[in-house]
Amino acid sequence: MAYNEYDQPHADLRELITRIDKAGELVRVPGVELDLELGTLIELIAHRAGEGGPAVLFDDVVGAAKGRRVFSGATNSARRLALTMGLPTPEHPMDVVRSYRDRMKRHRPIPPVYVDTGPILDNVLRDEEVDVTAFQAPLLHELDGGRYIGTDDLVIMADPDEHWINAGTYRVQVHGPDRVGLWTSPGKQGRQIRDKYFSQGKPCPVLISCGHDPLLFLAAGNELRYGLSEFDYAGGHRGQPFEVVRSELHGLPMPAHAELVLEGEIHPGDTAPEGPFGEFTGYYAGGRSDQPVVRIRRIYHRTDPILTVASPIRPPSNFSYSKCVMKSGMIWDEVERAGLSGVQGVWCHEAGAARLFNVISIKQAYAGHAKQAALLAAGCQSGSYLGRFVVVVDEDIDPTNMFDVLWAMSTRCDPAEDIEIVRGAWSGPLDPRIPRGVTRNSRALISAVRPFERLAEFPPVAEASPQLRAKVAEKFSAVLDRLGHEPFEGERKA
Repeated sequence: MAYNEYDQPHADLRELITRIDKAGELVRVPGVELDLELGTLIELIAHRAGEGGPAVLFDDVVGAAKGRRVFSGATNSARRLALTMGLPTPEHPMDVVRSYRDRMKRHRPIPPVYVDTGPILDNVLRDEEVDVTAFQAPLLHELDGGRYIGTDDLVIMADPDEHWINAGTYRVQVHGPDRVGLWTSPGKQGRQIRDKYFSQGKPCPVLISCGHDPLLFLAAGNELRYGLSEFDYAGGHRGQPFEVVRSELHGLPMPAHAELVLEGEIHPGDTAPEGPFGEFTGYYAGGRSDQPVVRIRRIYHRTDPILTVASPIRPPSNFSYSKCVMKSGMIWDEVERAGLSGVQGVWCHEAGAARLFNVISIKQAYAGHAKQAALLAAGCQSGSYLGRFVVVVDEDIDPTNMFDVLWAMSTRCDPAEDIEIVRGAWSGPLDPRIPRGVTRNSRALISAVRPFERLAEFPPVAEASPQLRAKVAEKFSAVLDRLGHEPFEGERKA
């Protein structure tokens, strides 16, 4: 790995876009239609480019009266994710996972600082001036129930009892000039906070940031422990506090350098049909249902605001790669904090939407080690929501390489002895396999390791040693170069 060339974190989304452009990882596309063209082009790029594809800045989008720019894929490559988080430039996805795990050993939350002003206050629309429909909310998928202004968003709330600030990513559908729908999965912290207000007979104040530093999106889109603010968590990774300004109506913190923020309230019993919406599992799971409405009374925006978009589709998507890296690092950190030794790597596969097929590699030290790894990886905070399969492999298996993983499952796992089922785990409506209204599922814990009792006698792998491979590769480099040799699918990376 090489060191990141920047000593200071980027100031805002716009400076990060400049850095991504300088790194040669930005594509500019003008004149795309908001209705379906933008979402379909994002899908085509994600499915064809490989390993996340480039970041895309859509200029002069067609179909919006205000706001003509949309940004996609900010952190959806190992290099851009490292750039965003201030980590060393990686050569392999696992490099970012390891860097994240290492940072978490010394990570300390850094609360935001309140300032009096910022670019987000360049334009403030109040009451009758409010018109959410004028902004660049796209219709992403053909079967979507409407335009969605919140996909790569921060839904910011204050706990009414403990007063800590939560920022979660939940989908936000445009219903009208001053109304948006907010869908939040059961068990999510934003829903718990909303229900606290409702139980007290009060409306729930809310901010919705629709364009901001991707570091905040990385925090908001993952499961942090209850009571830890995403602003504090992201500030700890940034190494500096985020600047926030108080909103006019409720005094909630909004990023001072955000692009577009909506402010309003959710009133008990005020609902409207929401969805369907193509989701990150690759299905229109969740369907159409009555969901809470946010009554928008303020819109804050920078001049020529940039909307950030995460378009959930059949994987890979324009954010699934970065999800894999982040989720892998978080699970690795949490299982080690729980006392698991010998972890060599963790990877949450894109084919499993960064949640449904997770692999943990260990160096076995005792009988039951693999079972402990599986249980912790399935049950930790970052691995619990909407999981399906956890596979434990030996240290000679690259957890990012699906060929390697399937080979280990095929040759080291006995289905009758090495697969355990955990029932009643935390899931949600976006799980396409469970019936509507059910929020629990089961997990398969697959031990694809050599049996600990047979480590010494287990048949050796039929392949050349690393030393012999390197020697022969050097001697016959001209032959391999003429063949245009690239590591084949089953070949482990160094």
